[in-house]
Amino acid sequence: MSVYVKLFLIVLAAALLLLCYFSQRSRQTSRLELPDKKTMELSSPVFTNNGPIPQRFTCDGENINPPLAISQVTEGAEALVLLVDDPDAPMGVWDHWVVWNIDPRTETIAENSLPAGAVQGTNSSNSRKYIGPCPPSGTHHYHFKLYALDTDLDLDPSSRKSDVEVAMKGHVLDWTDLIGTYLRQ
Repeated sequence: MSVYVKLFLIVLAAALLLLCYFSQRSRQTSRLELPDKKTMELSSPVFTNNGPIPQRFTCDGENINPPLAISQVTEGAEALVLLVDDPDAPMGVWDHWVVWNIDPRTETIAENSLPAGAVQGTNSSNSRKYIGPCPPSGTHHYHFKLYALDTDLDLDPSSRKSDVEVAMKGHVLDWTDLIGTYLRQ
């Protein structure tokens, strides 16, 4: 084996170790302590929990957010946070939508819209908008996680999901999730 091949393999191994280290560190720093009891509800009129997300709301369609319905928000909530991610992504969890400071009186999020006053953060595509499901292969699960907080979040709009999760620590009153699936044809 040539010196160049050996050097390449050493650099590749070091890069993989660093990737694993930072991926694990990110998971550890953003882990939230969540209440056991969930009373809030999040649903969609276009897909059921663990059901397929219509193509219209994916990269193969219009790539717009699906409509969502919010109910039974915990009393005392000052703000809601919506995080949409794909834990089945090949390189680790992929963040599709990061939204905070949603008014807790919000009952619906219409398709292709953002609630008034809410802030969109930066997703894994380095954009500040909804990015629809676009799995490279197989069926992926998309988690629409809604949190009720006892405070607004004072974050820069360029903040990522990990920043939002750190700011949420100690402020989560309630939470719920809705899971949709998508398989590209």
